[in-house]
Amino acid sequence: MLSPRKVKYRKKQKGRWGGTALRGNTVAFGRYGLQAMGRCYMTNYQIEAARVAITRHVRRGGKVWIRIFPDKPVCKKPAETRMGKGKGSPEGWVAVIKPGRILYEMDGVDEDVAREAMRLAAMKLPFPCRFVIRGEMA
Repeated sequence: MLSPRKVKYRKKQKGRWGGTALRGNTVAFGRYGLQAMGRCYMTNYQIEAARVAITRHVRRGGKVWIRIFPDKPVCKKPAETRMGKGKGSPEGWVAVIKPGRILYEMDGVDEDVAREAMRLAAMKLPFPCRFVIRGEMA
């Protein structure tokens, strides 16, 4: 699964949810893209599941770009532990997704194939997504 090789600090603060994606909100590499319409913490397992769904549908045709990376550690305290005694240990890695962010891009396939592949990938994700074409974004 995706995770950083090395980080400066083991634990990060949660941050805030507000706003829309200021960067990574246009199709830059491929012709077709999958754009997030909601917000969430997307785990490395969800990123990989959507990628597998795309590549299985196109059957080694075309090229796929993953535009997100899980670089934020999520910490949890063990079950049935009393309050206090510091922050829990890192449990996994997530990518912070805001509305408008392009998640995946694709090129080298027909629009119908790309649309169906992105639909299958969107079914794996915990928020609504939409299919976008380069240059036709509103």
